[in-house]
Amino acid sequence: MTRTVLAAAAASAVTALVIAAPTASAAPHTVHVKGGHTSVTVAPAVAKALLSNGIAPLVTRPGKPSATTVGHQPTLKATYPVTGGSLTTSPLGGTIKHTGGLKFTNVFNGRSLEVKNFTIDLTQGRLTGRVAGTTTRVPVFKLDLSTAHVKLTQHGADATNVTLKLTKEAAGALNTTLKTGVFSAGLTVGTADTHPRF
Repeated sequence: MTRTVLAAAAASAVTALVIAAPTASAAPHTVHVKGGHTSVTVAPAVAKALLSNGIAPLVTRPGKPSATTVGHQPTLKATYPVTGGSLTTSPLGGTIKHTGGLKFTNVFNGRSLEVKNFTIDLTQGRLTGRVAGTTTRVPVFKLDLSTAHVKLTQHGADATNVTLKLTKEAAGALNTTLKTGVFSAGLTVGTADTHPRF
């Protein structure tokens, strides 16, 4: 009798494992982002157009600005610390949060607009930012991953050459606030390289 009960219990346990296994394997694996950095390189033509129209981009702390070249042409590079987030590895998705910002100033009229605390949303394919002095978060860039190179490791991820295209919302806000017409929806502003660490 005891053997019969044990055999039945074992069979039930095996059946439960078999039924549960597909659900467990189908669930995406989530990792928590602990640090890292993301760099944004402005396309040289865009940097030149901004400056020639009196629009000065300023990287705000703790972001770090630097000069670089793309195709032997000088341009601006901004690097921001990663502060957190979470990612799913299969399929690739989730968010990467940052601190620091980017302030645009129209030197002709003194008007400015700063967007800060960027979040890369891989699930939605966009980068959002909070408008300084408000609680409003707006989509700043659409992420084009068709040109990107993505590598996953045990302790981090590396996504390089992600194309950044200005959203309609960001272009409208910048043009309205700065009283300019230099920004347009879909403008390829540059590329991003992000290196979150788990």
